[in-house]
Amino acid sequence: MLWQDKHAALTFMSLLLLLWQEAAPIEVPEDPKIQQDLKQPPTIMKQSVKNYIVDPRDNIIIECEAKGNPVPTFSWRRNGKFFNIGKDPRVTMRKRSGTLEIGFRSGGRPEDYEGEYQCFATNDFGVSLSNKILLRVSKAPLWPKEVLEPVSVTEGSALVLPCNPPPGLPPPFTFWMDSNMSPIPQDKRVSMGLNGDLYFSNVLAQDANTDYSCKARFLFTHTIQEKNPYKLKVQTKEPYNDTSYNASEPHGDRKVAESTPTFLSPSGSESSKMVLRDEQLLLECIAAGLPTPIIKWFKKGGELPGQKVKFENFNKTLKIVSVSEEDAGEYVCMANNHLGTIRHSIFVQVKAAPYWLHKPSDQVLAPEENGRLVCRANGNPKPRIEWLVNGQPIESSPTNPNRQVLGDTIMFHSVQIGSSAVYQCNASNEHGYLLANAFVNVLDLPPRMLGPKNQLIKVIKNNRTFLDCPFFGSPLPELRWFKNGQGSGLDGGQYRVYINGTLEIKRARAEDEGTYTCVASSILGKAENQVRLEVKEPTRIIQAPEHQSAIRGSTARFTCRVTSDPSLPVSVAWMKDDKPLYLGWRLKKDDESLSIPNVNEGDEGTYTCAAKSEIDQLSASARLTVLARPDPPMDLDLSDPAARSVRLTWIPGKEHRSPITEFLVQFEEDRWEPGRWQNLSSYPGDLNSVILQLAPFVNYQFRVIAINSVGQSDPSRPSPRYKTTGAAPDAIPKGLRGWGSRKDNMEITWEPLLDLERNGPNLHYIVWWRRKDAEEEWNNLTTVGTKHVVHNTEIYVPYEIKIQARNEFGAGPESNLVIGYSGEDKPTDAPTDLRVSKVDSTKVIIHWNPVDLNSVQGEFKEYRLYYWRESSQVPGLVVSKEKKVKGFYSTTVKPSGMLSDLAPYSNYKMFMVVANNRFESQPSNTVAFTTKEGVPDAPRFFKINRRSLDTIHLEWAKPLEPNGILTGYQLKYQTVNGSKVGPFQLETFFPNVTEFFLRVPDRSSRYKFFLSALTQVGKGEDYAEESPHFTNEAYIDQVDIATQGWFIGLMCAIALIILILLIVCFIKRSRGGKYPVRDKKDLPLDAVDQKDQDGSFDYQNGSSVPDRNENENSSDEDNKPLQGSQTSLDGNVKESDDSLVDYGEGGDGQFNEDGSFIGQYTVKKDKDETEGNESSEATSPVNAIYSLA
Repeated sequence: MLWQDKHAALTFMSLLLLLWQEAAPIEVPEDPKIQQDLKQPPTIMKQSVKNYIVDPRDNIIIECEAKGNPVPTFSWRRNGKFFNIGKDPRVTMRKRSGTLEIGFRSGGRPEDYEGEYQCFATNDFGVSLSNKILLRVSKAPLWPKEVLEPVSVTEGSALVLPCNPPPGLPPPFTFWMDSNMSPIPQDKRVSMGLNGDLYFSNVLAQDANTDYSCKARFLFTHTIQEKNPYKLKVQTKEPYNDTSYNASEPHGDRKVAESTPTFLSPSGSESSKMVLRDEQLLLECIAAGLPTPIIKWFKKGGELPGQKVKFENFNKTLKIVSVSEEDAGEYVCMANNHLGTIRHSIFVQVKAAPYWLHKPSDQVLAPEENGRLVCRANGNPKPRIEWLVNGQPIESSPTNPNRQVLGDTIMFHSVQIGSSAVYQCNASNEHGYLLANAFVNVLDLPPRMLGPKNQLIKVIKNNRTFLDCPFFGSPLPELRWFKNGQGSGLDGGQYRVYINGTLEIKRARAEDEGTYTCVASSILGKAENQVRLEVKEPTRIIQAPEHQSAIRGSTARFTCRVTSDPSLPVSVAWMKDDKPLYLGWRLKKDDESLSIPNVNEGDEGTYTCAAKSEIDQLSASARLTVLARPDPPMDLDLSDPAARSVRLTWIPGKEHRSPITEFLVQFEEDRWEPGRWQNLSSYPGDLNSVILQLAPFVNYQFRVIAINSVGQSDPSRPSPRYKTTGAAPDAIPKGLRGWGSRKDNMEITWEPLLDLERNGPNLHYIVWWRRKDAEEEWNNLTTVGTKHVVHNTEIYVPYEIKIQARNEFGAGPESNLVIGYSGEDKPTDAPTDLRVSKVDSTKVIIHWNPVDLNSVQGEFKEYRLYYWRESSQVPGLVVSKEKKVKGFYSTTVKPSGMLSDLAPYSNYKMFMVVANNRFESQPSNTVAFTTKEGVPDAPRFFKINRRSLDTIHLEWAKPLEPNGILTGYQLKYQTVNGSKVGPFQLETFFPNVTEFFLRVPDRSSRYKFFLSALTQVGKGEDYAEESPHFTNEAYIDQVDIATQGWFIGLMCAIALIILILLIVCFIKRSRGGKYPVRDKKDLPLDAVDQKDQDGSFDYQNGSSVPDRNENENSSDEDNKPLQGSQTSLDGNVKESDDSLVDYGEGGDGQFNEDGSFIGQYTVKKDKDETEGNESSEATSPVNAIYSLA
């Protein structure tokens, strides 16, 4: 019956939880304004540990910190009773805190304050509790004084030296030392157990050589106490000599009884161990026996957890860190030596103090909302759950109809204002407890906006964008977004609204720009905020830096061209190897590039161009590799010597990031050209050992040069010398030939052998010759030279020639036969009957009768035609009569040829000779002929000038070569507008016309002109020109210059200088006091604009001003003093009729250093009249300026 009641209750609770409709708890933002205004129950923030051990030499501080609004007040309980802090003068509480400080300067014992403490933090909305803090004072008791008798033990038997340190709080750390304060060596035979005792698996005789003292170190007091030392007496059956000790034979030759393993700790065949979850498990097995037993561990029914298990103390201790339930079971340790094996089983139980499965958390609820607190914990045994409210058991607290306790859960429904409280959950079993505070805070706050007002957000086009609108209220307000204050709320499609108020725009476009309004509303009111969105073009790197290799000492340049939205300023920074690049004095940076002059190895790395605007950034990187010439090869070595070869080996130098592609081997010899290094051979860059082919009779030394893509290395250090033996010549002299320098001789010449081809000393040559096809004997001569002359030969006769080189070691190979010829003579016959046919304007066909080739008296080279232009048929045209030559090679019976590139309409003469290699024959008959009229050359020049806005002046000159009688000129022209052209228009002119004025209807049009000269034959070559864009270009240039700041400043400066000069000039003139200024101050400064016939402009005076010396009776109108000093546009100053010269004693006036005349002005005319008209106004600079008007 009872089981049925419990089952029904559980079924009801499950159904109730399933049907429960609960609002999500409100998360209070960390906004300072909200936190400042938010009423909140207290929350414990900091507290001392549960097991709190303090040092008796220090003051006691028990921490308890809490937050809440209003600020909490604090109280304490000690050993379950109220702790009245005010009555104890040694106890104080920190301000705005619950932390206790207990001081002992005025006396008192810390032990009097040991006990269990608990802190209570209280405000208007509840009470929060700390853990129960067990305060204990650290203790380091003295070691009891005792007298230890020497321990007598038989050699080979087991021994345990107990430590038994005094109990301390916390327990001390023990270790063993001797009287000399040296640690006792420990190994698998001697070791300290977990209880601090020192275990000997078997005793050796030498163990008596030292004493043994147990030490205890107390952590809190930092003190070490020691036990009186043990002394050992080891009884041996045979005498023991410690000088004969050997670690491999510890007993020496003495006989010690061996024993099977027995356990010293733990005793018996099995034992048990209990450990708490998450703590450390230590299992120990120490065995006695001789030889020393070996310890092994295993777990029955499973494997040891390899990642968690550690073996310590020479395998005698098994250690598992952070034990869990699956580590429970039977662990077996096994000790064995060659006499036997024993086992011990340790049964491990894993218990658990309570640990959280679901820790209750603070709840913030709005009125009429539902909620719950869940407190779930586990442990072994199963913990008991107890609920408290504001520190009191919930059963004894006031009844709350809106609250229901269901085991580990408290259900809240339709909570009301004023029901805020702090709930404590206590989960406990025999191994410990857990205490958690969780408040339920019932709030009613109208909606509030937490973000900045009217924020401007700039985003990159096509990027996902988030517009934040943080808000808060209780109950939680509903949030909606609007764009530009119109339409319904934004959600769906392009937009998505998150629960925290953020509006997502999945892909920002230009049309998404505008003002967005977020409105948070609840039953308590509403609040709104606005965000202005601007969509910008992204920053792009349109030309990124590229990987490059630079030669050391050269300049490397990385280009980085960036574009961005015009409204976003962009900064470009450079980094090297992901670190900011320091430019210094050497590196140069401009808007689009980075230049690195005089590159060295330190400049190598990855260079990154980082472009950054206020809303986006991107980067591009490129690698710079610095190349350099390789280092020279090293350690040249010669091996494998032979008569004409030797092996050369070397070690290559550093490549400097450019692979070596080739090695160049050079040699120097000390016989023919000592000190001169010559190239011997080159080899691929992957070889460093080669066989060199050498010449005989040479004393060599070698060096090697490495070559990569940058260049050649410095030469290596020379190798040792290597001398080859002599041999007969291998080479045949080159360039063997026979030729006649005179008509009765033949010179035989050849090139000498090179020095390295001599192969030995005393080199000479043997030369043979004989007449070809004459059945003659060979003639020969031995010589050391390179030439031999055969005399008294017939004219141009063929000879056979050969040659051979010899030295002291023998003769070299003979050359092949070479055909040479004796000397040539002047040809005896000349070509005859030279004539022409088919005469054209620029070419003609010539014919002649050939000569007998035997009459050439040498090698027939060609028929050589000499021709020249005698005159032109164009009247008055002067021509050059320089002779020209053209050769014709022909052996036919009726030879002919074409003579081209002649000038049309001209008179020519010519003659012909026949030629061999040295001579020409007598000339043939001279022939005259006339070329026909042709088309003329292009005009000598063609100029285009613009005389007015609607007139173009064209001017040209006659062709240099008319090639006939000119009949006129033809002009074709058309308009040109970019790639569009207008129709051609044609003008023709008489031959004596060389200019033309063309009126243009459109001032802005361009024209293209084609001018050619004409003869009766036809039109000559065109001379093409295009007119410049006069009107628009001039206007554009004027506008550009006139609006430039430098031009305006220049004009102002010039005007100021002119004004100053004029003021100085008139001051100087007024100082004389005799110049009639006032008679002339009202004269006009008009200039007359007159246009020359050629279209240029000039400014001149309105009337001519006769010289004052020529006409002294002229009227005042003819003597305007300022009008004649105006300056024309061509820059020439018109001479004034009243210059300072006219007022002096002549043209050579003398001046003082300040520019004034020496002495008085003297006036040539009206001196007496002007003296009476002097005015003091003339001496004033202002009046001098007025005189300009």
